[in-house]
Amino acid sequence: MRGPSHRLRFGAGVALGAVVGVWLAHGMVVQEQRDAATDLEVRKATVTLQALESLLQHGDPREVALGWRAKTPSVTQVRITRGTQLVAPESRRLLREEKPLYDRGQRLATAVQTNLEEGARKAEIEVEWLPGPRLLLAAPYEDKGVVEIETAPLPPPPSTGWLAFVLALLGAVIAFAALALVFGERRVQLSIAAAAVLGLALLALGRWSIAQVEDDRRAGAGALTQRIDEQSALVQSLGGAPGNWDVDEFRKPRPPLAAGAGRLRGALLSADLLALVVLFLAGLGAFSRIGVELRKNRQAYLYIAPAILGMLLLVFYPFTYGITLSFTDSNIYNTSKSIPEVWVGLRNYAEILGQFSFVKRTESGVVFNYLNFYWTLLFTIVWTVCNVALGVSSGLFLALILNTRALALRPLYRVLLILPWALPTYITALIWKGMFHQQFGVINQVLQVFGASAINWFDHPFTSFLAAWTTNAWLSFPFMMVVALGALQSIPADLYEAARVDGASRWQQFRAITLPSLRPALVPAVIISVVWTFNQFNVIFLVTGGDPSGSTEILITQAYKFAFERYRYGYAAAYSTVIFGILLVYGTIQNRLSKATEA
Repeated sequence: MRGPSHRLRFGAGVALGAVVGVWLAHGMVVQEQRDAATDLEVRKATVTLQALESLLQHGDPREVALGWRAKTPSVTQVRITRGTQLVAPESRRLLREEKPLYDRGQRLATAVQTNLEEGARKAEIEVEWLPGPRLLLAAPYEDKGVVEIETAPLPPPPSTGWLAFVLALLGAVIAFAALALVFGERRVQLSIAAAAVLGLALLALGRWSIAQVEDDRRAGAGALTQRIDEQSALVQSLGGAPGNWDVDEFRKPRPPLAAGAGRLRGALLSADLLALVVLFLAGLGAFSRIGVELRKNRQAYLYIAPAILGMLLLVFYPFTYGITLSFTDSNIYNTSKSIPEVWVGLRNYAEILGQFSFVKRTESGVVFNYLNFYWTLLFTIVWTVCNVALGVSSGLFLALILNTRALALRPLYRVLLILPWALPTYITALIWKGMFHQQFGVINQVLQVFGASAINWFDHPFTSFLAAWTTNAWLSFPFMMVVALGALQSIPADLYEAARVDGASRWQQFRAITLPSLRPALVPAVIISVVWTFNQFNVIFLVTGGDPSGSTEILITQAYKFAFERYRYGYAAAYSTVIFGILLVYGTIQNRLSKATEA
């Protein structure tokens, strides 16, 4: 039975692509307008609050607040506190239910002091959204007090209707239908025509959308200027002096409200590319083939649906979110902002991969920058190679011994040698850290018994590395031993008997029979061991802690510290993505070169 015609498939592709592109474009435009309107209202309210703050320096706070409030219709309520006293709109002690005012004053006073000592780190203007919607803004006042204003209900953000978007969709579909009548069933011409009409329709829609957003931004810039002029005139009439009141939450001057839409332009282009991908997937029959497979194997897919759902929620969503976060400047101070607001593109990757110099020669000698990515990568590679080499060799050696049939008490040895793997890694790492303690550790006590001096293992990069290496070797050899032992026991004994009959030595038997037979099991195990060791967080974090001075950090512990000690979430996500890329490339190359899993 013949499948759908090329015209039908590409027609469906144009329709699906147009629906995807139009739907995404409409959502992006609405979100951009909403974000711009929100930002504008916050800036206007901040100007109003700053104007009141400047007036409070020129008179009695209660009289100033009441006079200013009477001439500012955009504000419905003003509250001023000084310590535990309410200053305006009346003078009295704060009530129990007004404790949030006192807490806010303490918090803002602490923010001001912190910023004076350490730079702009904490917000000095707090913004809270109230039902209505309304805005509540607060700024610090003298003696750990607070100036708080509440705005009137804000106007709804401008809304974009669907008319232009529906017209773009219908235009693309109708134009392709007309061209399909001309080209018939010629697939190449149909694909070019479909891509052209869809691309042109979405580009035209994008230009119109950007023009709408820029018009809204120009109108917003005018409204902000008008608010500044109004407040300047009001402050001057009440005896104050105008100032630069358009500031951010750190009370730093903001740049002028621009009419550009660069962020929206890039987002719309991405939506257009996604729409073209949908077009070609449908036009070239991918969706049709997927539908056939789903119908054919619907019972099997039904069985694995719970597992797929679990993977989507527990693996793919966090993975995708982490990748997205890596393109942002997300940190502890902007967690309330959306991803588009903190989007920085490839800046994090450029900062990570652009740190080429980690060794400097100074007057006092050679100095290493242990926070440098390439130093950490070099140490991680050395750490991985040393651990995997020791783990594989020791595990294989023990497996060969345990595979000896004449060995007495083999079951007992197997149980004892598997214990390091059976114990929790966390407990084992802490035990080994205690064993390496300079004063009370058993290792130094043994050294002192033989006349050697105690070593401060974590004071030098090399000895610190040895401590971590020893700990991880103790934890890793059982895995390789178990894998190698299982593979050894699967080798037919007839091969060794035939080799002995032919006069082969033990070494020749090992090279010709044992190693080739172990390869299908050992190579995947080595790949897994490399990945595990590359990301061996527990041992480094618990045993050395990166000491001394971060010289024994590996990439995963460095990423952790960027996230949860330096609070650079976006940078840490980019760091983790680079780690994933390194391991993905390694695993792919190793698997293809070894061809161990092809069978």
